Amino acid sequence: MNLSSLTQLVFELVGGLGIFLLGMKHMSEGMQAVAGSSLRRMISAVTSNRLLAILVGVVVTCVVQSSSITTVMVVGFVNSGVMALSQAVGVIMGANIGTTITGWILVLKIGKYGLPLLGAAAFVYLFSRGDRWRYWAMAIMGIGMVFFGLELMKDACGIIKENPDFESWFHRFRADDYIGVMTCALMGCLLTTLVQSSSATLGITISLAFQGVISYETAAALVLGENIGTTITALLASLGATTNARRAAYFHVLFNLAGVFWVTLVFQWYIGLVQWVVDLDVAKEVIVDGNATFPNTTAAIAATHSIFNIANVLLFLPFVPMLVRLLERVVPSKNFKEKPHLTDLDVRMLDTPALAIEQSRTELERMGDGCEKMLQWLATLREQDEPDKQLANRLKRREQVLDSIQDEIAVYITNLLSGNVPHTVADEARRQLRMADEYESVSDYIADLDKFDYKLRRDGHRFTPEQQAALNSLNGEVVEHLAKINVALEHDNRNVLVEVAPAAKRIRTHIKQVRRQHLDDLSQGGVPPLVSVAVMASLNAYSRILDHTHNIAEAVSGEK
Repeated sequence: MNLSSLTQLVFELVGGLGIFLLGMKHMSEGMQAVAGSSLRRMISAVTSNRLLAILVGVVVTCVVQSSSITTVMVVGFVNSGVMALSQAVGVIMGANIGTTITGWILVLKIGKYGLPLLGAAAFVYLFSRGDRWRYWAMAIMGIGMVFFGLELMKDACGIIKENPDFESWFHRFRADDYIGVMTCALMGCLLTTLVQSSSATLGITISLAFQGVISYETAAALVLGENIGTTITALLASLGATTNARRAAYFHVLFNLAGVFWVTLVFQWYIGLVQWVVDLDVAKEVIVDGNATFPNTTAAIAATHSIFNIANVLLFLPFVPMLVRLLERVVPSKNFKEKPHLTDLDVRMLDTPALAIEQSRTELERMGDGCEKMLQWLATLREQDEPDKQLANRLKRREQVLDSIQDEIAVYITNLLSGNVPHTVADEARRQLRMADEYESVSDYIADLDKFDYKLRRDGHRFTPEQQAALNSLNGEVVEHLAKINVALEHDNRNVLVEVAPAAKRIRTHIKQVRRQHLDDLSQGGVPPLVSVAVMASLNAYSRILDHTHNIAEAVSGEK
């Protein structure tokens, strides 16, 4: 091969692959933006029902166009406590089926129409004012780029075929026997690990098989290896994560390894079955521009990928509980309670903004629940003659945890907003930032309320029974008020501001009544100055908590 041909090969292959990958990204982002709210509802609906979890995994992966992204997302959800391991296992199995949609998209007879499709969609994307139109255009633009990139890669592989020496090197990899199948599978695994995208490897494999550089059998073995290579992404995402998150990533590896192992044992029989199912002659030549091509291989490769993953899921579905128990033994739980974190995740989680925002929302729900518990603990401590030190320390630790969660949410959402996100996701992200700040402020005031009581006790004073009863009555009303707002956040109730307004007004009136009564008692004398300061500070703290809960209700309602 002369230098000119080699340069053309490298340029077209690298350029085509780059356009192909960028197209996959645009297609994924466009489809996510259009279907984001539906995807969030689907993820939240995942239960321990394995079939439902598998279905969710299939649909989500079809939309995001990457099993790696789905699996990283699932590891992330397990890591932050959104999803249990039994739920995650089903979604991961479904993701393996969903990722095969890429091969079937490439079967479409678009070919050289990819470039005009890309151009037409780009005009709509650039000049359309409506968000929905823009993101549909982005998805179509991505499809155009995928096919244009694939055409460039096919042309590049045609150059390989023109050079007998170079072509003979590829012919060393032949899936004629078991060793050959395993060698090809290993090559597919290594290539996918390097480029971190099974879709890219699939595109290269189809391009080589289409031009006849490699046989259909070799392409099929490469595709099997790609299933193992794609597991590395989730494995990397699980580093430093919770035990359950690591178990989910290990399940992905174990499931794909076991699947490839059994199918390689019956490989010749399997590829014969695939050809019988699709009823295609993979050896049929079609002359294009004077060159022999093998167009039927594209559909055969897509079918090889799909049938393998569907068969693997059906085969292992009855053994899922056994595999989960095995993982729980192999990866034992820590001897302390693990705290799930939001920012321990791989940054690729941010490739799915419509779903990534669901994680930070769950962290907000944790903050709301934490504030509610702190208020309940406060009432218990205030009533005790000798405060429970363990409970007091738990209250202080919870306030510190909420500080950390707010910092994590701020970092996470800032990174999320730095990417290309739909307006609806950006609005939700800004609301979440606001709510995180408000919840953290609520926790600060609750910690202050505990300090006021602690300082009084330290100096030999206590609230009078009447003062204590009034403050605890207020505390109970605030707990009930906050609980309603937390439920509204969980169910995205946009009417919450109207619903909680009467209760908020009653609490404010109650605070004024208690303050007025305290001032009357003060004028009659007999109230120590330190007690008076603590009562007034406590009433002010409850008033400020009410202000912050009102702001949270505003954010839940969507008001700016």
